[in-house]
Amino acid sequence: MGIYEELVARGLIAQVTNEEEIREMVNNGKATFYIGFDCTADSLHVGHFMALCLMKRLQMAGNKPIALIGDGTTLIGDPSGRTDMRQMLTEETIKYNAECFKRQMEKFIDFSDGKALMLYNSEWLKPLNYIELLREVGGCFSVNNMLRAECYKQRMEKGLSFLEFNYMIMQSYDFYYMFQHYGCNMQFGGNDQWSNMLGGTELIRKKLGKDAHAMTITLLLNSEGNKMGKTAKGAVWLDPNKTSPFEFYQYWRNVGDADVLKCIRMLTFLPLEEIDKMDKWEGSQLNEAKEILAYELTKLVHGEEEAEKAKAASRALFAGEGDTEHMPTTELTNDDFGGGAIDVLTLLVKCGLAASKGEARRLVQQGGVTVNDAKVDAIETTFGCEQFTGEGVIIKKGKKVFHRAVLV
Repeated sequence: MGIYEELVARGLIAQVTNEEEIREMVNNGKATFYIGFDCTADSLHVGHFMALCLMKRLQMAGNKPIALIGDGTTLIGDPSGRTDMRQMLTEETIKYNAECFKRQMEKFIDFSDGKALMLYNSEWLKPLNYIELLREVGGCFSVNNMLRAECYKQRMEKGLSFLEFNYMIMQSYDFYYMFQHYGCNMQFGGNDQWSNMLGGTELIRKKLGKDAHAMTITLLLNSEGNKMGKTAKGAVWLDPNKTSPFEFYQYWRNVGDADVLKCIRMLTFLPLEEIDKMDKWEGSQLNEAKEILAYELTKLVHGEEEAEKAKAASRALFAGEGDTEHMPTTELTNDDFGGGAIDVLTLLVKCGLAASKGEARRLVQQGGVTVNDAKVDAIETTFGCEQFTGEGVIIKKGKKVFHRAVLV
């Protein structure tokens, strides 16, 4: 089985421009491909994780990855999947975010001896002269076609700025530039990037008369059709200071029964033969599958030692041993205790166990909240600040999520 067939078997490929040519290239190690990462935060998240794993798989098969840090395109802002305009970031913030990305990518991709490249698109985008750019590539883009693209169409009702309208041209120019200067013949990205990617292949065809290729990765959705990688606290980050290795492990340990085998197939590097045997698993075996998923992904992102610690802490919690060393912890101050107490709804929101007080209220009313082994039945329940001293209190949400709150 070639790497292309493996990607298909793992359910990772959504769309391709020319399947036969792409199969031939990646199976024979002839692809020099890129994936772009705009620097909109100071850490990569689970949404980027699939892209990094794809780069790793293809590099292991002899292909050459280019990790393109979009420090130039971040100055514009990608409208794909957005209902409003992205916040404008300063160049200093973008530079800092790019450095954070670089450190995290090096855990996945081997950049030694020219086996992979890390490029920054500001190097060729910032020196561009606007009039020269328009004359060089402007005639290759049809406004009619651009407005039909999903990334723009969904924004037309609420308004699309001319700034964002230029994003497709910038991303297409990236591909055009790297095709000429780095031999980059293929672009990979999320399924929501398809229109932008076709813009690049078309620009290369019109300007250079040559073929370039594009392939999109399947979005990671749960059985209800929602994007995975989010919690009540927000995104699941790869930076251990933003999402601890234990929280990262617990996120995957708690995926739904209907999603665990799909996640193992798409995200881990376990052999397909081994995963195929798991397809018959049910009942308690699915809990074992969740442990395997959580351990393998935590090991990939944070290393074997942190994965072992997270697994031990998780098992201790499930066994009721109350290991608090690796438990996610929220530090509260005296300012959080009006009149010396805090109500349960505020506590749940402060700890990131509920996104809002409305959600917290539903959790309590459905009997899903326990504090120090005592079920909370009333939404009016309060806790005195003295309870949070020392080891603090242990909050349990549902059967699987544990959290500690302490007074500092």
